[in-house]
Amino acid sequence: MVTSHHEAAHRIFQDRPELLAPVFRILGVPLPAKAVVEVLTADVTEIRPLERRVDSVLRIEPSDGEGGFLLAIEAQGRRDPDKAASWAYYLSYLTAKYERPALLLVICQDRATAGWAAGPFCLGLDGWTALELHPLVLGPGNVPVITDPEEAARDLPLAAFSAMTHGRDRNAPAILKALARALGTLEADSVTYYSELLEIGLGHTPARDTWRNLMNVGTYFPGRGTLVEETYLKGKAEGMAEGKAEGKAIGRAEGLAEGRVAERAQLVLLTLENRRIPTLAETRERVTSCTDPETLGRWLERALSVTDAEDLFREDS
Repeated sequence: MVTSHHEAAHRIFQDRPELLAPVFRILGVPLPAKAVVEVLTADVTEIRPLERRVDSVLRIEPSDGEGGFLLAIEAQGRRDPDKAASWAYYLSYLTAKYERPALLLVICQDRATAGWAAGPFCLGLDGWTALELHPLVLGPGNVPVITDPEEAARDLPLAAFSAMTHGRDRNAPAILKALARALGTLEADSVTYYSELLEIGLGHTPARDTWRNLMNVGTYFPGRGTLVEETYLKGKAEGMAEGKAEGKAIGRAEGLAEGRVAERAQLVLLTLENRRIPTLAETRERVTSCTDPETLGRWLERALSVTDAEDLFREDS
């Protein structure tokens, strides 16, 4: 079953292709200088009614047009004996369709799955290997642990990816704290993007609770907090102006709630924009005027996979 946590692990490469440079250095794969990264359709379905879909597919072309290749990206949460055949099919299909060499990158969040995903996977009869598959693998064993705020600020996509990959690690709180401090230098849209990306990408782990606390308290955003913090401060100020303790409490609570709703609505639209999905004015108005956090949460999950902006609302209606 595809979950929003699963989607976040690979879609960050679509939204932030600059992450490929440090990732390829980790993997020891040469990346062409000044390469152009293009997001391709992830559908590898044949005419027959059998759907096959890669998580993400990128085409990487150097500026001189020589030596381009495809990168199929899969997020894998556990061992799956059926994956070897599927992965071999993806690579063969993409190579034939685009007439380019293809590589497979598997992203794992635990060491056992990462060790299994590295293969090699041998396909064929016993005693005769017809095809051997060697995936590239990213996991806790080779993704760097970034706990220095200055280092995180220099490469925010890698710092965010480090946080998601090590979300179950004992270093997770330190990684998240460094990332939160680094976000204090960004504009509101980028803060919103990374805030919600980690909210989704950390899944149901203690690290997600740590991240929520960091985002809500606002300690790491001196002078220019997130939308949550800014709205909270506005509500708090209004409550203090009334000169009553009750007003302060109401202002603070309403500010926090309104800030969370505003953040989530902006991320729905930002996700569609990053995926190059056109949105009508009516669609944007419906998203930004919604005040129900649960509804916005559903729309955010759908925004990661829909091909038409109107599909956000289909199940609700």
